[in-house]
Amino acid sequence: MTPAQQQLIRTSWNAVEPIADDAATMFYDRLFESDPTVRPLFGYTDMDTQRRALMQMFAVVVRYIDRLDGITPELQALGRRHAGYGVGIDHYASVGRALIGTLEEGLGDAFTHETAIAWADAYRRVSSVMIEAAQQTDTRSTRPMRRRWRTMALPLGWQLHSTPT
Repeated sequence: MTPAQQQLIRTSWNAVEPIADDAATMFYDRLFESDPTVRPLFGYTDMDTQRRALMQMFAVVVRYIDRLDGITPELQALGRRHAGYGVGIDHYASVGRALIGTLEEGLGDAFTHETAIAWADAYRRVSSVMIEAAQQTDTRSTRPMRRRWRTMALPLGWQLHSTPT
């Protein structure tokens, strides 16, 4: 990522933080509507806690946006946990679309095409680490879990639909 993209992410995140709970609610509403296969993964989840965890995860990513390698072990652990919860690779794409859509709706005109590309790139980088770790997890030995997601899944190969070719 370029320093300019990193700055776009930081600036847009600063605009989201004051409306964090509304943004998280908007995100999950959008995610559940666009991909109903995700909803059962949250069957035993306290959604208030989940929304806070989602926003905390984004805050960490934004804080480390210029050095994402610094949070690789945490992202790998998150990917492995999500595999145990039943999260599939296709779910990462759904989350990516919900993220971009939420940012676009929440930020309005401040969410430029360049900002969308920056967020999509960051999401691809983060989620690819999680997916790789998840693929190395033997979910057959994992008991069905009733635990909630601790953070949201951050998609390998996911493309922003408006990205120029």
